[in-house]
Formats: sequence, C-alpha cells, structure tokens
Amino acid sequence: MTFLGKYLTNKSINKAEVARKTGINESRHNNICTNEDTNLKAEELYLISKAIDADSNEILKKVYEHLKLSK
Repeated sequence: MTFLGKYLTNKSINKAEVARKTGINESRHNNICTNEDTNLKAEELYLISKAIDADSNEILKKVYEHLKLSK
C-alpha cells in the first residue's frame, strides 16, 4: 500500500467515492493507493484533497514525508 493509500485508509475515506468525485478512474485510483511503483501526479493529489475536503499541504506532507534531501 502506498503512503496515499495508508492516509486514506487511516482517515476512513471511501476510495470509490473519491474516484467518482475526482474523475480519476477506479483502476488508476487503485494503482496510486496500492502500487508503490505508480507515480502520483500533482493534479491527482489536488483533486483528491478537494474531494475529501482536506488541506492539500497536509496530504502532501503525509504522502512524501519519507523523502529526504541528499547531503
């Protein structure tokens, strides 16, 4: 499961409803939530945040908090 998938699961978000509201088809939505090799687009993250009425910066931080700068 991806960081986005974990975030949505922890918030008890209905993924099918998010897919419907955002226009992201369920197959793509399933990929960005379960397949760690799938790249999440900024547009998708923004639409998802609007669909769940959440701050996109909060989601961005949760989804990408594992990234660190090179030394």
